[in-house]
Amino acid sequence: MTARALNILRIDTRRDDAGAAMAELRRRLSPRGDVVSQAGRERTIEIFGEALSPAQVVERICRDVGERGLEAVLDYCRRIDKAELTGETIRVSAEELAAAHGAADPELLASVRRVRENIRRFQEAILHHDVRVERPGGYLLERYRALDRVGICVPGGAAAYPSTVLMTAVPAQVAGVKELALVAPPTRFGAYNPDLLATCHELGVAEVFRLGGAQAVAALAYGIEGVRRVDKIVGPGNLFVALAKRFVYGEVDIDSIAGPSEVVVIVDASTRPDYTAMDLIAQAEHAPGASILIGWDEAALDRAVGALAEQLGRVERGDLARQSLEEFGAVILARDAEEACRLTDQIAPEHLHIATEDAEGLAEKILHAGAMFLGNYTPVALGDYAAGPSHVLPTSGTARFASGLSANDFLRAGSVLHFDREGMLRLAGDVQVLATKEGLTAHRASVEVRMRDEG
Repeated sequence: MTARALNILRIDTRRDDAGAAMAELRRRLSPRGDVVSQAGRERTIEIFGEALSPAQVVERICRDVGERGLEAVLDYCRRIDKAELTGETIRVSAEELAAAHGAADPELLASVRRVRENIRRFQEAILHHDVRVERPGGYLLERYRALDRVGICVPGGAAAYPSTVLMTAVPAQVAGVKELALVAPPTRFGAYNPDLLATCHELGVAEVFRLGGAQAVAALAYGIEGVRRVDKIVGPGNLFVALAKRFVYGEVDIDSIAGPSEVVVIVDASTRPDYTAMDLIAQAEHAPGASILIGWDEAALDRAVGALAEQLGRVERGDLARQSLEEFGAVILARDAEEACRLTDQIAPEHLHIATEDAEGLAEKILHAGAMFLGNYTPVALGDYAAGPSHVLPTSGTARFASGLSANDFLRAGSVLHFDREGMLRLAGDVQVLATKEGLTAHRASVEVRMRDEG
């Protein structure tokens, strides 16, 4: 049976404006919340009685939860998730967590333990430590302390994600966070999923709530009856979760405002096309997911596209992946390796897989990527599931200024200063000059009163 041809965007930088094409792709994948499908519009009218943008929906939900608390959350669970919950049943009981763990596949639990150890070892290695700087007559200290309480969002609309529990909870635990509150939608892939619950129990995450969407984010940010407010919210989610995190930022900290998953794969004549095909499909099966193939050898790109069409018919979510590839994918023929690196830097992808002969050399030329995967035997899936860095990464071009989630994101830095009189006198003159220039005479006087003191 002949594989159906793949209708994917092809760009040749010798004649096409790759920058404009990537900007348009980025716009369509952006979490700005101003694009609504017809089905989504109809669903919004059904729930809210009027046509609202996703951003307006999120604002209404968050404000409502802030004002009415648990009553509003239960109302939205019923209207949006079709879930009849109460103040008692929104929380997964300790007995349910233990039962899921007791009935779990031993192979799953063994993998969870191994991956937890991989994450722990990496996160401990990169964890910030207190730094003390000695000064004449005193010292300065940069001190790191863990956040008290963190909320974790785990998706559960189309698939279950025990891996997200690992990639968020373990870095927080390494940092020393004492309280973790995890929310997942009240679905068979979310807070009713036994594998997810078993993973939570194995990691010691005891607070698990059957909450999803913007109402879950608002409950974590503002606190409701039975769910105490947190200091920071992390973890991926759909457009409504991303917009809700943006809305509550300032009340709490957040990790990022994430868009759909994305990958750039750079190839040359040495790259195996069947490997490349599966790397692109692996991101596209998130549906939506952006998969972009870049190379300077046209024959290598053609082989990869041919393999893509062939492999799509062999994977379970092949139809969804095909849709993503045709709507949000691209194949870019660059002039040479240098241009391929420049284009990649402009895209600033969440995942960058450099599957070329000189992968390490090319990696040195690229500054902007959430995570890099080098060589033919480092598929993105290693980072998604098992290696050690968190798979919560910057999307939508934000890798230009943002970093992937790590244990350090759960720490607060604070400075400590200590000087004796002699140490103070060494700095007093500069304080006097600057305070005088700024007209803050009480600042200046707070030093001068001590200068007159002979001790």
